[in-house]
Amino acid sequence: MNIMHDIRYLQIDPMKVVAPSHLLVLWSRLGLYKQSLVDTLLWKDRQLLEDWAQATSIVLAEDYPIFRLLKRSFAAGNSPWAKKIRDWMEKNKEFSVYILKELDSRGPMLSSQFEDRAAEDWVSTGWTHKRNVDMMLTFLKAQGKVVTAGRVGNQRLWALAERFLPNSVLAKPVSDREFARTAAQLSLRALGVATKQHIEQHFIRRCYLNLEDTLRELEAEQAILNVEIRDEGKPWTGTWYIHAQDKGLLDSLEAGEWRPRTTLLSPFDNLISDRRRTEQVFGFSFRFEVYVPKPQRKYGCYVMPILHGDRFIGRIDPVMDRKTEKLKVNAVHAEPNAPESVETAQTVAHTIEELSTFLGASDICYSPHVPAFWKKALH
Repeated sequence: MNIMHDIRYLQIDPMKVVAPSHLLVLWSRLGLYKQSLVDTLLWKDRQLLEDWAQATSIVLAEDYPIFRLLKRSFAAGNSPWAKKIRDWMEKNKEFSVYILKELDSRGPMLSSQFEDRAAEDWVSTGWTHKRNVDMMLTFLKAQGKVVTAGRVGNQRLWALAERFLPNSVLAKPVSDREFARTAAQLSLRALGVATKQHIEQHFIRRCYLNLEDTLRELEAEQAILNVEIRDEGKPWTGTWYIHAQDKGLLDSLEAGEWRPRTTLLSPFDNLISDRRRTEQVFGFSFRFEVYVPKPQRKYGCYVMPILHGDRFIGRIDPVMDRKTEKLKVNAVHAEPNAPESVETAQTVAHTIEELSTFLGASDICYSPHVPAFWKKALH
């Protein structure tokens, strides 16, 4: 739970090229851990829950008051999308009442257990066309009336929010001012150091209230601090902040107490979710190429960056073959400034071995596409 309090959310992504992204994000920070613990915290202890943060994510149950306030404005405004949702929900009022009554009387249910009683179909050009039950549950969740209460295979179990969530979070009211102040500070602490633009793109992306005024108020109270960052003597542009409670971390860094390590990151890792910030802070350009036609990919399908201390020194293109129980490494790419030492090569190899162990692979199969100066270790 300490990690969740540090980073605040885990983006959920259905692709399992290597492993579910949220499990990889935790592995990058914890190393080997009991993966079933995540389900225990979600569905049994209910300290975590699935909600929207940047994208569909796992968040802390204690943060639900923040997300509940976000739901207040669901489908508001005059955009065509908002109007479409409001019109469809209005025409299908009896359908929504039926679903809520079923959950009230029967408890958690799979979407497949509901009858499709829509008076009018949901119309779209994509996969959601006529998926009336799924869309109604999605919109009821966005309104804060239902939540995901478990999973059976790839299917979600749905439950009434008031029945599933702890009373401690349901009863906690949050004003607009508290929402603005709390969300901004949680985002800043998760980022470590950030500008207003970075905060705006993180945690509850683009949903902050009066962020500029909020940051100004927090700075006046010295809850957050303005810092100057220099690179080779030159100050970075923009106004940068750290949280006052994290000032001690800067002191620890200056005292040399930080112990760097090497790890691999999921393409959806919180540290690199804002591609512009990643390039600005780390000088590392990262793009997700899974939807790029294979001949046009520069690095590979599901690329995992190599974080070595405070630098990105390369990336790997892995695939977990569950039939053969082998981790296949299609390529390893080194950044132009990557260390070429034997020690670094062995560290990278050891990190890939740790990933293999976490995935339960019996072997690692490397392709010939590895940097020449790391080749001896990567075999």
